[in-house]
Amino acid sequence: MTTTANKIDPYYPIHPGEIIKDELEFRGISQRKLADRIGVSHTQLNEILNCKRPVSSEIALLLEAALGLEPEALVDMQTRYNLQTARRDPTLTQRLEDIRNICASQV
Repeated sequence: MTTTANKIDPYYPIHPGEIIKDELEFRGISQRKLADRIGVSHTQLNEILNCKRPVSSEIALLLEAALGLEPEALVDMQTRYNLQTARRDPTLTQRLEDIRNICASQV
């Protein structure tokens, strides 16, 4: 049994790294300078800004201290990104559908 809500394509997820990258460009701050300020490696920050690494709670708090960005917003955006990305995984989608079918038949 599939409901209409299950067929709706979710919006394209936005990784918080994109927002942070835009903020740095707007303020004219280099990635290396920010990485030094918050005490993380340039590689780690670069991977976040290029959507290859998630924004952790710790990083969100460091970015709040350095840039005034809301850590809750960054973590929430990361969670939504993770969920939307998982929902687009065909293997997981099939697995979820199988589970729904099994559970629906047992009701």
